[in-house]
Amino acid sequence: QVQLVESGGGLVQPGGSLRLACAASGFTLDYYAIAWFRQAPGKEREGFSCISRSEGTTYYADSVKGRFTISRDNAKKTVYLQMNSLKPEDTAVYYCAAPRKIYTGNYCPPFEASRYDYWGQGTQVTVSS
Repeated sequence: QVQLVESGGGLVQPGGSLRLACAASGFTLDYYAIAWFRQAPGKEREGFSCISRSEGTTYYADSVKGRFTISRDNAKKTVYLQMNSLKPEDTAVYYCAAPRKIYTGNYCPPFEASRYDYWGQGTQVTVSS
């Protein structure tokens, strides 16, 4: 049974940092690209970062580029999201997601929720003073 579990969310002041973790079980994490999405109240779910299965090539949306860093530790079956210089507009529930399909090389599916099949339950990130 495939399972993704996010952790590390919380309340942080603007300009602060958080590190989220996405722990995988029930499948071989090494084979899969993993993405991070977020959803703010009243808004659509937004994909913003992905790390490919091999070589760990990373992709970022402009909204987080230069502030967020995605990484993976396959031995620990965990993907991380380091978030720096947080802004109030980063407030959202954060989800990690994986596609059912195994892609080769440095490919990540586009940041469309329909392209991902496995989802965690989400972790709340609130940026506020």
